[in-house]
Amino acid sequence: MEQFTQILVKIDNAVWGVPLIVMIMGTGLLLTTRLRVLQFRKLGKAFKYMAKNEEDGIGEVSSFGALCTALAATIGTGNIVGVATAVMAGGPGAIFWMVLAACLGMATKYSEGLLAVKFRVDRGNGRFLGGPFYYIERGMGKKWRWLACAFAAFGLGAGLLGIGTITQVNGIASATEGFFDPEKQHVISLFGEEYTVTTVVTAFVVAALTALVIIGGIKRISNVSMVIVPFMAVIYVVTCVSILIYNFERIPGAITQIFESAFGLRAAAGGALGAMMLAMQQGVARGIFSNESGLGSAPIAAAAAKTNEPVRQGLVSMTGTFIDTIIICSMTGLTIMVTGSYETSLEKGLEGVEVTANAFTTGLPWSAGIGSFMLMLCLAFFAFTTILGWDYYSERCLEYLTGSMKAVMVYKWLYVLAVLIGPFLTVTAVWTIADILNAMMALPNLIALVALNGVIVAETKSYFDRLNSGRLKG
Repeated sequence: MEQFTQILVKIDNAVWGVPLIVMIMGTGLLLTTRLRVLQFRKLGKAFKYMAKNEEDGIGEVSSFGALCTALAATIGTGNIVGVATAVMAGGPGAIFWMVLAACLGMATKYSEGLLAVKFRVDRGNGRFLGGPFYYIERGMGKKWRWLACAFAAFGLGAGLLGIGTITQVNGIASATEGFFDPEKQHVISLFGEEYTVTTVVTAFVVAALTALVIIGGIKRISNVSMVIVPFMAVIYVVTCVSILIYNFERIPGAITQIFESAFGLRAAAGGALGAMMLAMQQGVARGIFSNESGLGSAPIAAAAAKTNEPVRQGLVSMTGTFIDTIIICSMTGLTIMVTGSYETSLEKGLEGVEVTANAFTTGLPWSAGIGSFMLMLCLAFFAFTTILGWDYYSERCLEYLTGSMKAVMVYKWLYVLAVLIGPFLTVTAVWTIADILNAMMALPNLIALVALNGVIVAETKSYFDRLNSGRLKG
């Protein structure tokens, strides 16, 4: 297994090298420039549209429901485990690059949502299918269908083997084990290895709950997400803000450390560039894992929204990146820094959820059990909704590839099986596989966004011209 993990790490370093980072950041910068920083100029309107459904819009779920489905898939272990992993691997500077990538990624997410609605397909019976596979095929032309199929294939793999199942349930299992049996006193043997009873029970419970929800399709996933996502996001943010207020005097030092690390200013002579590149690589990679801007997943949910205006849904979609990374991930990162969890974790060799758990248990004058419980609760719900959202994404990828709903029904049970076995796989291999599949998904999508940037700009101009002239209701 160790040799296999080393091979995966080499592949991961290759696909997440300078070229892909330049593509992701460059695409975001191109769209930001061409849209004249629309993601910040129209942020207020975007939040207004998020709360107000469009009258007479056609689709399967409300715009808010589509956003919650997308947020269900994005607000997950990436916000808690992923941020900690990035900080420990790339240094505190990874937080800076994560936020910068998100600022540019908002323009990317806007563009994805716009194209998803513009090029979506009415499948009948009130069902709409859209996403990168259709805006590649219908926007760039039939000759590019191979690229659309490549995206769908990578999306299917990411859902089943990476970001959608294994990483999420692994995070849930780690959190529950850390709370209920941190000393690993109650273990049983499975597959020639020893696992805690907590881990085994978690695997079966999460798999069973997943099966109960995903059989109901997008409407049930959306309904569950609209309840869980806002509730748990508020609880998590309030907890983080409380920790930051309690440790307020350490915030300036933490911010200084983040900026110095981001540009390699604390590295030894000659190592500044290497330290900066490592921080950038980890920050961008984990940021994309968390908010999925440029990945091409969120537009699959956006295509189901009840709307007649692609621009309107694009604006709603981009709020997801703002909420996910600029708010939630930033707070996780700052919490790790101001509580001293970063330094403690380096000394003790902590990784993943253990890093954030240390921050939560020491950041406020409460018992360690309360902090551990709060983190476990947030992580469990965040990760569970991500499992649901990614099931929908990967099902739509399979439907595009096969056109068969029977294949989709078989896939649902394979998905549940992947959730069931997820906690029994090693953390390093799991995250590395997820990173590789994310990168392979991003490539076709980024190519399409660059190729169709003229369509994005024209559609945006048309919408705001009609809105400003009074021909559309705002």
